[in-house]
Formats: sequence, structure tokens, C-alpha cells
Amino acid sequence: MKIIQTNNAPAAVGPYSQAVEIDNLVFASGQIALNPATGEMAEGIEAQAHQALKNAQAVIEASGAKWENVIKTTVFITNIDDFGKVNEIYATYFKQPYPARSCVEVSKLPKGALIEVEVIATK
Repeated sequence: MKIIQTNNAPAAVGPYSQAVEIDNLVFASGQIALNPATGEMAEGIEAQAHQALKNAQAVIEASGAKWENVIKTTVFITNIDDFGKVNEIYATYFKQPYPARSCVEVSKLPKGALIEVEVIATK
């Protein structure tokens, strides 16, 4: 098992790794919309969706995997009414064939985030 860490995504806000690599799989922890340079949360669902996806991409690329090799994502949002907006933004980060995905509404996310994205990729 190899631990993945990058300064291009926010540091873990708890006792976990940004990602773990085992065999040819990279399991990235959920990424919220913290700007890694400032530690500030992006404002609004659109900006947060972009930042969370950029953070997830930075973690995957730090592992040496390619973003195109993401095979599964899980998207947590605090308001399911934002599903359409999130979908539009999400579609700009992935090309066909799209990874498998789950999207669920949750009551709260760390640091008041509106969205969290976790990904699994192959190398």
C-alpha cells in the first residue's frame, strides 16, 4: 500500500490520507471545495463543484494515474436540487466513456461544504 499526498489539494482535515494506492487502484478520499493555496472555501455550488473536482483531479494525478482512468465517483451534495448544476459542471471534467457514479444528498459535509467528490482510478 502506498500513501498519496500532494500540496495541490487541501491537506486532510482528519486522520486519513488524501489517497491510497494498492496494486493498480487509487482510492481518493472525498474532496471538498477548499482552495489548497488559501484554505478558503469556494462560494456557491458551481464554484464549489469546480474546486472539489479540481482537488480530486490533483490527488489522482499526484498518484501517477491519469484523470481519464477514473472508474468510479461518488458525489455528495447537501441539496439535491443542485443536481442539474452539478451534472453540467461534472460533464466538463469527464469524457465518454464516463466513470460509474453515485450522487446522494446528505444533511451536512465537513466545514459547511455544499459538495464532496471521491474517486477511484486505475493506473
